Amino acid sequence: MPNAHLRVWRGEEDGEYKEYDVEYEEGMVVLDVVHRLQATQTPDLAVRWNCKAGKCGSCSAEVNGTPKLQCMLRMELYPEGETISIAPLKTFPLIRDLVTDVAWNYEKAKTIPEIKLQPREADGTHRMAQIDVDRGQEFRKCIECFICQDVCHVIRDHPENMNAFAGPRFFVRLAEISMHPLDTNPREDTVQHGFGLEYCNITKCCTDVCPEGIHITDNAIIPLKERSADIHYDPLRALGRKLFGKS
Repeated sequence: MPNAHLRVWRGEEDGEYKEYDVEYEEGMVVLDVVHRLQATQTPDLAVRWNCKAGKCGSCSAEVNGTPKLQCMLRMELYPEGETISIAPLKTFPLIRDLVTDVAWNYEKAKTIPEIKLQPREADGTHRMAQIDVDRGQEFRKCIECFICQDVCHVIRDHPENMNAFAGPRFFVRLAEISMHPLDTNPREDTVQHGFGLEYCNITKCCTDVCPEGIHITDNAIIPLKERSADIHYDPLRALGRKLFGKS
C-alpha cells in the first residue's frame, strides 16, 4: 500500500506540527487517512467529523493552506510522497489539534431576523414564482462548514470586527430573507441592521472556497449592498426623510 506523509498540527495555541507516515488504500479520502493515523499512531488526536459525505461541514480544516472538507479530498489528488499539511481553521479559537471553537457563528445566528411570511391567499396557499424558489434553494444549500467565515479577511485578519460583522455565511441567510417575495420584514431589518455589510469589499474569497458552490458574492452580498444603497441613497427616499422624517 502507498504511504501518505502527513504534517498535522498537534496541541493548542502553543502546539506544533508533527509529521507522520500513514499507509492508505485506493479510494480513501484525507479524513480516512486521518482516522487511520488516529487508530494506529495517535489515539489522542482531536478531529471533528460526522457524516463523511460532505453534508455536515464538521471536518473543515486547512489542507495545504486552503480550507477544505477533509472528507471530500481524495488521496489520488496528491502524488505519493507529497507532504499533506493539515491544520485547524485559523479564524476561530483553537481547542486542540484540528478542532476549533466555532460557537461565535451560532451566537451570530441568533441575531439574524426570522422570516415573516405574509398571510396566505384565500385558498390557504402561498404562491411564488419559480425563479424565487430557485434563488432560495441555492442559499439553502449551505451546510454551515464555516469555511467562508474562515477565509473572510474582515474577521480573519481583524478579529476586532467580529462583534460588528456577520460574515458571508449570514449574509447568505439575510439575502434569502430579503429577497423572499413573501417576507414582510422591513427591508432595513434585513439589509442594514448592524450586520457590517459595509465592511465587505467583495473579494470573492468566500465564494471561491464554498464546497456547495453557492455564489455568495454575486447572488447574496452584492444584491444586499444594492438594496442598502437603495434605502440610503435613493433620492425619493431622501426626500421622504427630509419632508416626513421617514423613508
